[in-house]
Amino acid sequence: MSEIHLLSTEQLITGLQDKQFSSLELTEHYLKRIDALDGKINSFITHTSETARAQAQAADEMRAQGDKRRLLGIPMAHKDIFCTQGVLTTCGSKMLHNFVSPYNATIVSNIDKAGMISLGKLNMDEFAMGSDNSSSYYGTVQNPWNLERVPGGSSGGSAAAVAAGFVPVATGSDTGGSIRQPASFCGLTGIKPTYGRVSRFGMIAYASSLDQAGSMGKSAKDCAYLLQPMIGHDPRDATSIKHDMPDYVQDLNDAEAAAGDKPFEGLRIGVAKEYFSEGLDSEVEQAVRAALKQYEDLGATIVEVNITDPEITLATYYMLAPAEASSNLSRFDGVRFGYRCENPTDLIDLYTRSRSEGFGPEVQRRILTGTYALSAGYFDAYYTKAQRIRRLIVKDFDEAFADCDVIASPTSPTAAYKLSEDLDPASMYLGDVYTIAVNLAGLPALSQPVGLTSDGLPIGLQLIGQYWQESKLLSTAHLFQQHTDHHLQHSLIAKETV
Repeated sequence: MSEIHLLSTEQLITGLQDKQFSSLELTEHYLKRIDALDGKINSFITHTSETARAQAQAADEMRAQGDKRRLLGIPMAHKDIFCTQGVLTTCGSKMLHNFVSPYNATIVSNIDKAGMISLGKLNMDEFAMGSDNSSSYYGTVQNPWNLERVPGGSSGGSAAAVAAGFVPVATGSDTGGSIRQPASFCGLTGIKPTYGRVSRFGMIAYASSLDQAGSMGKSAKDCAYLLQPMIGHDPRDATSIKHDMPDYVQDLNDAEAAAGDKPFEGLRIGVAKEYFSEGLDSEVEQAVRAALKQYEDLGATIVEVNITDPEITLATYYMLAPAEASSNLSRFDGVRFGYRCENPTDLIDLYTRSRSEGFGPEVQRRILTGTYALSAGYFDAYYTKAQRIRRLIVKDFDEAFADCDVIASPTSPTAAYKLSEDLDPASMYLGDVYTIAVNLAGLPALSQPVGLTSDGLPIGLQLIGQYWQESKLLSTAHLFQQHTDHHLQHSLIAKETV
């Protein structure tokens, strides 16, 4: 039992089915690790230990009565951006430090229905605005691979918790790379599905046209298991789209069964020179190109494609996302819920002080940027122009996919940087330079581990797919992981036993 946290989700499911251990024993193992080791990395904001124990005991009883749900009794944890009934839901902000949600987000309800055990709520950049998990009101998260490094953001707590062996899988959200970049920094696989595939009901909004929930795990198959109960049309979310309901796990099994010595025969992988430009770390480039060579050796064809210059997508994103944030976060005013300043003199003082005291510097910066872009006299010059460029980005992707099946790139230009590096905002934003175009276009994408730097830090490769092709992305990564062991490497914290 001492190393049970190193098992895959599938191995845990088999262990429960074969009665090698119970859900309660499994849950206790993870809770013990969290209690003993999370002080080193600060991945959790809220623990739900007693509820988890009760859920695990109930899961064991249901399994004994013949319940066949495959995820029944498997532990997980939620990014603290998803409303959870009766549980503190902070979004990593002082603004919501006392907000106990009266309802569940749709994905929380769906995962509950699947029988999974929630161990708590995970740390994150405040309101999902950040790339290193340093803007959280609840403190910075450390990377389990190297405690002096960042875990990435904004889903840094989710990535750190999985990489540390505190949960086998975790939910995350991705507005401009917030699942994929921390997955890259922490040696995990993480997927952002097609926009509209997963309900946003109950997910606290940052930028509504960009936000999408997804899953994180050690492997593509781990991600497939958690993503399965998350998908589906939700009438409570106007952006949720009715579409086919694939069985991701079965799709991976079918792909594996059909694979021969050259599992990628016929697969065209698009590579764009724009993703290998100035600013890309040499070790990251070397690992990504080596992975592409492995794909090629396994039968894939590498083709050159052209996509929108990442600098253009970066500027477009940081015009549109703050504008939407300015609108979405206007509801947090100290009146109905959340943080309220002490002894306001009048209504204007209540608004001004509650917001300036409740929001951190990065959130304030983006609200101000967005408000400026939406203001009279600047709306057409900035916001409207950015929306036009967004349509061109979609067009460029459509043209690229005419020549390839998936597009590959580095996930991030660097590996995890040091916690002590005091980056200016523009430098931090550059960490998302390869991931944000996907959100602007609404496409699915994942990050998978493809190696380590000379300092032992994980490196990620991004795969981008056409709309609704999560199965293709997951299967591509899964088959690659059947021939490599990058996803089987463990962080320093994961190797610790308690």
